[in-house]
Amino acid sequence: MRGRAVDGIESSRWRAFLRWFDGHATSTKVDRNPRRVNPLRLTIFIIMHLACLAVIWVGWSPIAVAMAAGLYLLRMFVITGFYHRYFSHRTFKTSRPFQFIMALIGCTSAQRGPMWWAGHHRNHHNHSDEEPDVHSPRWYGFLWSHMLWFLTESGTATPLDKVRDWKKFPEIVFLDRFDWIAVIAFGAAIWGVGSLLGFVFPSLHTSGAQLFVWGFFVSTIVLYHATYTINSLAHKFGSRRFETTDDSRNNFWLAILTLGEGWHNNHHYYPASLRQGFYWWEIDITFYILWLFKKLGLVWDLRPVPVSALDKQRVSMRPPRTGAT
Repeated sequence: MRGRAVDGIESSRWRAFLRWFDGHATSTKVDRNPRRVNPLRLTIFIIMHLACLAVIWVGWSPIAVAMAAGLYLLRMFVITGFYHRYFSHRTFKTSRPFQFIMALIGCTSAQRGPMWWAGHHRNHHNHSDEEPDVHSPRWYGFLWSHMLWFLTESGTATPLDKVRDWKKFPEIVFLDRFDWIAVIAFGAAIWGVGSLLGFVFPSLHTSGAQLFVWGFFVSTIVLYHATYTINSLAHKFGSRRFETTDDSRNNFWLAILTLGEGWHNNHHYYPASLRQGFYWWEIDITFYILWLFKKLGLVWDLRPVPVSALDKQRVSMRPPRTGAT
């Protein structure tokens, strides 16, 4: 009996070790305390934030700030357009090679792989603002919904039962299992570009360390929290056009910050639509870019906003009838 217990402990430790390198080495059903934050993961998360303070030592340059902004916008578009609207909701179609390229860029955001992202997001829609919703501010508060939930063992695991449709693509499965490879390669590439620019064009006043701090840490941390606001703030602040069963809200400022994701009440009313800004005045930059991609032949079969949703809004905007007719 003791031998079996020791074997069990060793096996558990081995699985815990593998989880750091293989995103499919565990399951969302194994965690007996789903609200327990993993101390090591929390420490790494804090260190990434503290690394942004290195700007004090590496300084800044127009190139570094421009790279940070550009990589934020690129990766925000891939998160919103592909991780969310494509991998989670399949609101349009694309080719297998382009699907892989977008998934690879998405992995550089350090928000895990496309299957992990889609699986947890689908669970969110299945139980939005109900207790099984892992990132609802209604139950456990702002910090939990904003970032603590994915630092738990269950939040770290990929809910494979929710993304069976993506298992048929071995290249997507590989990216999801070993998403950290893209993150490390991305960071190394930024450092390399900075070093090359500093050597070839010293007048730019940049370096490998400077571009690494700005292009990786600063850009990624801002991307983190901008993305997280849709889980937290978009369920607390804003207007409600549609009477959904959750607390989702439309928020103009979050829509600007996230390239269109802030029209969250629209999205929860009809998540199958590619466009989340249902009307022309609701700015949805991700939709505009995907529309351009359609013109270029990169994507197709964009799923529109249903006429029924627009008709419902027209009815709700009519003034109340008074008196006899």
